Amino acid sequence: MISQKKYDTIIVGAGFTGLTAAYSLSKRGKQVRVIEASSRQGGLAETFEFDDGIRLEKFYHHWFNNDEYAPKLAKELGLENEITSLPTQTGMYFKKRIWKLSTPLDLLRFKPLSLIDRIRLGLLVIKVRRIKDWKTIEHMTIREWLEPLCGKKVYSVVWNPLVTSKFSIFSESINAVWMWKKLVLRGGTRNSSGGEELAYFKGGFGRLTDALVSAIEKAGGVVSFGEKATGLVTEGDKIHSIRTDKSEIRAKNYLFTPALPLIADIFKGEADLLWIDSLKKVRYLGNMCIVLRLSQKLSDIYWLNVNDSDFPFVGVIEHTNFDPPEHYGNSNIVFLSRYLSVEDTLWSNEDEQILEFALLHLQRMFPNLERSWIQEYRVWRAEYAQPVTERNYSDNIPGHETPFENAFISSMAQIYPEDRGTNYAIREGLAIAEKISNQFDIKRFS
Repeated sequence: MISQKKYDTIIVGAGFTGLTAAYSLSKRGKQVRVIEASSRQGGLAETFEFDDGIRLEKFYHHWFNNDEYAPKLAKELGLENEITSLPTQTGMYFKKRIWKLSTPLDLLRFKPLSLIDRIRLGLLVIKVRRIKDWKTIEHMTIREWLEPLCGKKVYSVVWNPLVTSKFSIFSESINAVWMWKKLVLRGGTRNSSGGEELAYFKGGFGRLTDALVSAIEKAGGVVSFGEKATGLVTEGDKIHSIRTDKSEIRAKNYLFTPALPLIADIFKGEADLLWIDSLKKVRYLGNMCIVLRLSQKLSDIYWLNVNDSDFPFVGVIEHTNFDPPEHYGNSNIVFLSRYLSVEDTLWSNEDEQILEFALLHLQRMFPNLERSWIQEYRVWRAEYAQPVTERNYSDNIPGHETPFENAFISSMAQIYPEDRGTNYAIREGLAIAEKISNQFDIKRFS
């Protein structure tokens, strides 16, 4: 079925980039249509409900207290009072023991490292901040750059296990910029006592995406769920319409925000093969996230990095040590995160098998944990969760332009040198909306 309505802009993907772009264009009086293959908005910040209706993100989320774009958007939507900034506890599980690492004093007590190595670790952020041009280290791997700065012992105990858990088979090829940006950002989230503070949106990020959808619709826009973009109809150097599994729709301009391989599939058969191949140069890892709702808490730590190589999860994130249990029916929420290839055998296991696998390892860390504590659980998978930022990654990032003059792309893989995050997704949505709006104006006056 071909829709008779012609929109100003059709946006594929209702993550934060797509929704922010749609909201920004709608404010300018543009008729916008957003199509989303999932049943809900949010992308990697999509939410779900437990059996009693309590809502939560599928994958753990927070903001840093120095983020700029997310708070501004919330304020514009009249929701600035819904942001709460809280101190958090960070720790490390190493050699069958949990170590707190939230403050400088915690660091001095970290006995797996010698005193001189603890000092080296503490001074690392100062050394990292001296780097102003990230391109000067992009040709180096994390190990090549970081090991000389902090020493082999610090790298082997603190950083190598985390990089390996995060990037799996790609861990020795990830460029130094990824770690540099992480260290700079985390170093800037400290309060006056040296502890870390993070921010969260009351009631979850789903409430913010709800507000975005409402604002788009109030301005006359349309947001469609359960509708997948499947292909294009082109005329010369322009896209005439986009095919979905439900209809064919037309617009003056088009924006595509999914992962680059998914964009390549949509453009297949219509765009130049060299350009499509350029989208496939960026590789991704998937993420499997197990959400546990427990009757009792595991620890007092919000973010527990796992530095034991035989533990199959990169982190144990006890969400209710950040956003309190009373917001979740007085239960305790724990996320277990694992990055992996979709070819990994664990990826295709049944949810119950994955739960049993997780419990087997989690009980080694928390011996008092009993299966009876589990009130509910969910297993979520995201195939394109983490772009693999290898050496000289900026050389492989496609621009926002496409082979068609009325089509643009803006995806998570293009946020670089920053890593993923809702704050930067919002930034990119605003930037691409500005570019599309300027194109409208140029055409109008040409």
